[in-house]
Amino acid sequence: MRRSLLGRLLAVSALVAACSVAATAWIAVQTTSGAIKQEQGQNLTADARIYDTLLEYAARNPTWDGVGATVRELARESGRRVALTTQGRQPLADSATAATAPALPPQASAVVDALSVDTVLAARGTDGQGAAADRIDPRAVGPFRLSAADSKTLRRTADDKVECLNRAGIASDVVVGASGRPRVQIVGNDPERALGTRCDLAALDTPTRSEQKALDALTGLADACLKRQGREGVQLNSDLSWGDPASSTVPGEPGPLVPRVPLPAPAPVPTPRDAPAEDAEPSVVTPERTGENDRAIASCVSAARSEQLSSYVASPALLFIGDEGGATLPGFDLSPANTARIAGAAALVLALTVGASVFAGARLVRPLHALTGAAQRMRDGEQPESVPVSGDDEVGRLAAAFNDMSAHRARLEEQRKAMVSDVAHELRTPLSNIRGWLEAAQDGLADPDPAFVSSLLEEAVLLQHIIDDLQDLAAADAGVLRLHPESVEIRELLSQVAAAHQARAENAGVTLAVTATAPGPALLADPVRLRQAVGNLVSNAVRHTSEGGRVTLRAYAREEGDGTVLVEVTDTGSGIPSDDLPRVFDRFWRAEKSRSRRTGGSGLGLAIVRKLVEAHGGTVDATSVEGEGSTFVLRLPGTTPSGP
Repeated sequence: MRRSLLGRLLAVSALVAACSVAATAWIAVQTTSGAIKQEQGQNLTADARIYDTLLEYAARNPTWDGVGATVRELARESGRRVALTTQGRQPLADSATAATAPALPPQASAVVDALSVDTVLAARGTDGQGAAADRIDPRAVGPFRLSAADSKTLRRTADDKVECLNRAGIASDVVVGASGRPRVQIVGNDPERALGTRCDLAALDTPTRSEQKALDALTGLADACLKRQGREGVQLNSDLSWGDPASSTVPGEPGPLVPRVPLPAPAPVPTPRDAPAEDAEPSVVTPERTGENDRAIASCVSAARSEQLSSYVASPALLFIGDEGGATLPGFDLSPANTARIAGAAALVLALTVGASVFAGARLVRPLHALTGAAQRMRDGEQPESVPVSGDDEVGRLAAAFNDMSAHRARLEEQRKAMVSDVAHELRTPLSNIRGWLEAAQDGLADPDPAFVSSLLEEAVLLQHIIDDLQDLAAADAGVLRLHPESVEIRELLSQVAAAHQARAENAGVTLAVTATAPGPALLADPVRLRQAVGNLVSNAVRHTSEGGRVTLRAYAREEGDGTVLVEVTDTGSGIPSDDLPRVFDRFWRAEKSRSRRTGGSGLGLAIVRKLVEAHGGTVDATSVEGEGSTFVLRLPGTTPSGP
């Protein structure tokens, strides 16, 4: 089993499955709590943004009319259900469809009240902007909101001041507050840098007529509150502080609600507007600024602001944020029952993995067993056989390659047997002739005259020719065929071959011509071997061309310009049948079935041509039309590209 591919596949699959299940369980246990905490934080941030958006709507609108579109947009962005009701739980807007919406939970997520802001949610939802010290949303400005004309006039003034500061080398910009009043903000938040310039910013601090009217009304409400407590009234500044006016104020937008008292030079730095009253840290601490009277004034100013803004902001509403379907996610802990559930799931995954591995392994091993059996039978000398190809996967392609190899081996075996038979036949004929003539001479039936000796010499030469051809083929097959390459001018070589076969062609009544142009393409080759290859082609062409025919030798460079030289031997002979054309370069193959050496030669000439051309790094092929002639083409690598 240890050496079995199937066993190793199963072992590896089981090990991988076990490790995967264990790693998955460990990662799930380690990350679940962190993921839950992260999701809770994300939900809290999303809820805070929903709260802040609705709080802004309440601060800018006197009623909740038209809030439905905002609620639906918030629900779409957050993917949660958002609902608003009055404090009596009368619906104002709900992102869920009324027919399918589940009942609202008994406890609201938050109360949306622009005059009493939830400081925790406000801080999360407004990137730290928060609410004012009196918990009134700073976007609730009520009667302090400027008209379009006043805002436009002040904006032009603010732009002029910014341009003046920029010319003085002080970077600044215009910031528009919730009331629509612009103010100049100096980069670095250091207003003292503008004191030494000619850019007077006091013009932006002067309240408009509508702002002064609203400030007077607020002062009256605060004085009434103080008188009810038996205290003296106060005069509020434009930033809703009291006492000495600040050096830089924003009318209509509340400051820290702390008193202003005369201070010695230098002038005090204004306290941040959004700092809580109890955290304010004035430059000079006096009992008057931190005493009970100031706390009473701050309380009355806050109450007066709430009273003044009550008609400008929407009434308090209950906010409900939950899942779209109203469902909650059940908890999951690692109790014994849940632990058993995890173990059962892991065992099921392991069993499925092993089962799938067994099935896949069996399908994988079955064709391998068939391949092994077929290979062993071929080794034992049995006839090659094919194995079934089950698919187009790797094993299927392996089986197809084995079948191709088996068929090729069968063809090679047939060729080997045919070659042995052909060699024996080719050698038997001249040897039989020589033996016959010698036995006749021994018996006194033939005289050893010159004709007798000439006949024996002719048979010996044929025998030597066959042996030389076989030796050349054996050397080429073994890769030891020796070449002596040198620069060859192809036209001259073709002329030499034509001259060597001219007498034979004339005896057969065949015209032999060379059409290569001078000087013709050049190539690096062994001239002796190349003449042998071309000579074999010319000899075959003359032999198979009838009287009055033509054999043409032509050489030219390929049009692609890669330097390849093509040598063509074309005849107008009998041609080769299309069924026999793929076999013309096989050894001992003849088109004539009579196997006559007079018409068909030894059957080794074309095989030698192919081997010689391949030894030069080239190729050879043939085309033919039966009854019209044949063309043999040698493709040889040239030394330099040359035109035809």
